[in-house]
Amino acid sequence: MVPSQDAPLLGRRGGCFGGRPQAAYAYGFNFPALNASVAEARRRVLTRLREWGIDETACDDARLVVSELFTNAVRHTDSDKVSCHLRVNEALVRIEVADHGCAPTEPRARCSGTDEESGRGLLLVGALSQAWGVRPDDAGRGRIVWADLPHRRLCP
Repeated sequence: MVPSQDAPLLGRRGGCFGGRPQAAYAYGFNFPALNASVAEARRRVLTRLREWGIDETACDDARLVVSELFTNAVRHTDSDKVSCHLRVNEALVRIEVADHGCAPTEPRARCSGTDEESGRGLLLVGALSQAWGVRPDDAGRGRIVWADLPHRRLCP
Protein backbone atom coordinates (compact mmCIF):
# COMPACT_ATOMS: atom_id res chain seq x y z
CA MET A 1 0.00 0.00 0.00
CA VAL A 2 1.21 3.49 -0.80
CA PRO A 3 0.58 5.83 2.14
CA SER A 4 -0.94 9.23 1.64
CA GLN A 5 2.17 10.89 3.05
CA ASP A 6 1.90 13.88 0.73
CA ALA A 7 -1.64 14.75 1.86
CA PRO A 8 -0.61 16.53 5.10
CA LEU A 9 1.92 18.60 3.19
CA LEU A 10 -0.77 19.69 0.78
CA GLY A 11 -3.24 20.83 3.42
CA ARG A 12 -5.27 17.70 4.18
CA ARG A 13 -4.93 15.53 7.24
CA GLY A 14 -3.98 11.94 6.44
CA GLY A 15 -5.59 8.88 7.95
CA CYS A 16 -7.51 5.80 6.98
CA PHE A 17 -9.65 3.08 8.35
CA GLY A 18 -8.66 -0.55 8.02
CA GLY A 19 -9.96 -2.61 5.12
CA ARG A 20 -12.90 -1.53 3.04
CA PRO A 21 -15.45 0.84 4.51
CA GLN A 22 -18.81 -0.53 5.47
CA ALA A 23 -21.02 1.08 2.88
CA ALA A 24 -24.42 2.66 3.21
CA TYR A 25 -24.36 2.87 -0.61
CA ALA A 26 -22.28 0.97 -3.15
CA TYR A 27 -22.00 1.09 -6.93
CA GLY A 28 -19.61 -0.26 -9.54
CA PHE A 29 -19.03 -0.29 -13.29
CA ASN A 30 -16.49 -1.39 -15.92
CA PHE A 31 -15.32 0.34 -19.08
CA PRO A 32 -12.85 -0.52 -21.83
CA ALA A 33 -9.35 0.79 -21.08
CA LEU A 34 -9.66 3.67 -23.55
CA ASN A 35 -9.08 7.40 -23.14
CA ALA A 36 -12.73 8.01 -24.09
CA SER A 37 -13.84 5.98 -21.06
CA VAL A 38 -12.40 8.53 -18.60
CA ALA A 39 -15.08 11.15 -19.32
CA GLU A 40 -17.87 8.57 -19.06
CA ALA A 41 -16.46 7.33 -15.72
CA ARG A 42 -16.50 10.92 -14.40
CA ARG A 43 -20.12 11.36 -15.51
CA ARG A 44 -21.24 8.09 -13.91
CA VAL A 45 -19.58 8.90 -10.58
CA LEU A 46 -20.98 12.43 -10.49
CA THR A 47 -24.49 11.26 -11.35
CA ARG A 48 -24.48 8.53 -8.70
CA LEU A 49 -23.07 10.73 -5.92
CA ARG A 50 -25.66 13.41 -6.65
CA GLU A 51 -28.41 10.76 -6.55
CA TRP A 52 -27.14 9.79 -3.11
CA GLY A 53 -27.29 13.41 -1.92
CA ILE A 54 -23.55 13.99 -1.57
CA ASP A 55 -22.46 17.64 -1.32
CA GLU A 56 -21.05 19.40 -4.40
CA THR A 57 -17.55 19.85 -2.96
CA ALA A 58 -17.21 16.10 -2.43
CA CYS A 59 -18.75 15.48 -5.88
CA ASP A 60 -16.21 17.79 -7.51
CA ASP A 61 -13.34 16.17 -5.59
CA ALA A 62 -14.56 12.68 -6.52
CA ARG A 63 -14.86 13.65 -10.17
CA LEU A 64 -11.23 14.81 -10.22
CA VAL A 65 -9.97 11.75 -8.31
CA VAL A 66 -11.81 9.34 -10.63
CA SER A 67 -10.44 11.17 -13.63
CA GLU A 68 -6.85 10.89 -12.37
CA LEU A 69 -7.08 7.25 -11.27
CA PHE A 70 -8.93 6.11 -14.39
CA THR A 71 -6.49 7.94 -16.66
CA ASN A 72 -3.53 6.30 -14.90
CA ALA A 73 -5.08 2.84 -15.30
CA VAL A 74 -5.70 3.46 -19.01
CA ARG A 75 -2.27 4.96 -19.74
CA HIS A 76 0.06 2.92 -17.55
CA THR A 77 -1.24 -0.66 -17.72
CA ASP A 78 -1.94 -3.21 -20.43
CA SER A 79 -5.51 -3.63 -19.16
CA ASP A 80 -8.40 -4.37 -21.49
CA LYS A 81 -10.85 -2.90 -19.00
CA VAL A 82 -10.88 -0.63 -15.96
CA SER A 83 -13.33 -1.01 -13.07
CA CYS A 84 -14.58 1.63 -10.66
CA HIS A 85 -16.37 1.04 -7.35
CA LEU A 86 -17.88 3.64 -5.06
CA ARG A 87 -18.75 3.05 -1.43
CA VAL A 88 -20.29 5.71 0.74
CA ASN A 89 -20.66 5.58 4.50
CA GLU A 90 -21.68 8.32 6.93
CA ALA A 91 -18.37 10.20 6.61
CA LEU A 92 -16.43 9.05 3.54
CA VAL A 93 -16.71 8.29 -0.14
CA ARG A 94 -14.31 5.49 -1.09
CA ILE A 95 -13.34 5.40 -4.74
CA GLU A 96 -11.60 2.27 -6.01
CA VAL A 97 -10.25 2.05 -9.55
CA ALA A 98 -8.96 -1.35 -10.63
CA ASP A 99 -6.88 -2.19 -13.66
CA HIS A 100 -6.73 -5.75 -14.87
CA GLY A 101 -3.30 -5.69 -16.43
CA CYS A 102 0.32 -5.49 -15.49
CA ALA A 103 2.24 -2.27 -15.11
CA PRO A 104 6.01 -2.07 -14.73
CA THR A 105 5.85 0.08 -11.58
CA GLU A 106 3.51 0.83 -8.70
CA PRO A 107 1.67 4.19 -8.71
CA ARG A 108 3.56 6.84 -6.75
CA ALA A 109 3.07 10.55 -6.30
CA ARG A 110 5.91 12.55 -7.81
CA CYS A 111 6.84 16.14 -8.39
CA SER A 112 6.91 17.10 -12.06
CA GLY A 113 8.88 19.88 -13.65
CA THR A 114 7.10 23.10 -14.49
CA ASP A 115 7.27 22.40 -18.21
CA GLU A 116 5.98 18.80 -17.96
CA GLU A 117 2.38 18.26 -19.06
CA SER A 118 1.61 15.34 -16.76
CA GLY A 119 2.75 13.65 -13.57
CA ARG A 120 0.83 15.55 -10.89
CA GLY A 121 -2.29 13.40 -10.71
CA LEU A 122 -1.47 11.43 -7.58
CA LEU A 123 -0.37 14.62 -5.81
CA LEU A 124 -3.88 15.93 -6.50
CA VAL A 125 -5.41 12.68 -5.26
CA GLY A 126 -3.37 13.00 -2.07
CA ALA A 127 -4.38 16.61 -1.59
CA LEU A 128 -8.10 15.88 -1.94
CA SER A 129 -8.19 12.61 0.00
CA GLN A 130 -8.06 11.80 3.67
CA ALA A 131 -6.07 8.75 2.59
CA TRP A 132 -5.21 6.83 -0.54
CA GLY A 133 -3.34 3.65 -1.36
CA VAL A 134 -2.73 0.70 -3.63
CA ARG A 135 -3.40 -3.00 -3.17
CA PRO A 136 -3.37 -6.03 -5.49
CA ASP A 137 -6.66 -6.96 -7.10
CA ASP A 138 -8.31 -10.22 -6.07
CA ALA A 139 -7.03 -12.05 -9.16
CA GLY A 140 -3.43 -11.00 -8.46
CA ARG A 141 -2.81 -9.64 -11.96
CA GLY A 142 -3.79 -5.99 -11.60
CA ARG A 143 -4.10 -3.50 -8.80
CA ILE A 144 -6.67 -1.34 -7.09
CA VAL A 145 -5.91 2.28 -6.33
CA TRP A 146 -8.29 3.70 -3.72
CA ALA A 147 -8.99 7.09 -2.19
CA ASP A 148 -11.17 8.14 0.76
CA LEU A 149 -12.85 11.52 0.44
CA PRO A 150 -14.78 13.27 3.21
CA HIS A 151 -18.36 14.27 2.42
CA ARG A 152 -21.55 15.74 3.80
CA ARG A 153 -24.90 14.25 2.90
CA LEU A 154 -27.32 16.94 1.82
CA CYS A 155 -30.42 14.90 2.34
CA PRO A 156 -31.10 11.85 4.51
